[in-house]
Amino acid sequence: MKKLRLYLDTSVISFLYADDAPEKRDITREFFEQYVARGVYDVWISSIVVREIERTRDVNERLRLIKVVTDYQLRLLALAPEDEIGALAEAYVRDGVIPRKKFDDALHIAISIVHNVDVLVSWNFQHLANVNKERRALQVNHANGYYHPLRITTPLEVMSRE
Repeated sequence: MKKLRLYLDTSVISFLYADDAPEKRDITREFFEQYVARGVYDVWISSIVVREIERTRDVNERLRLIKVVTDYQLRLLALAPEDEIGALAEAYVRDGVIPRKKFDDALHIAISIVHNVDVLVSWNFQHLANVNKERRALQVNHANGYYHPLRITTPLEVMSRE
């Protein structure tokens, strides 16, 4: 059976160290230890995630997050075809799925769709990991000729106790 392809947005990596949200932090740590480290899934990020990490103001925090990328050998999905990804991200903004000021979130979805990722994993409930955003993104995808059934959910929902 083929492994699910997961795309992690920046929030998932950041929550490894979210001491102000211990429940999500602990779930995220279990997700990384039991699923990412063990290769249960085919896990990807993009240069958008790296760019967001590089914008972290606290130098020590930035270095910890970069270390996660290298320690877990998170692979980068290409931003190519750049014009296709950019146009789809713009469609999410134009159709009100994602606000303009959160354009990186639109890029996370577009990258996932163009590269046929199965699940975009995020702790961002407002702009990504909620059923309403997922459904609206699906409508935009269909209107633009993309029919891959992307799920957008939290780490908890891809963790199986089986």
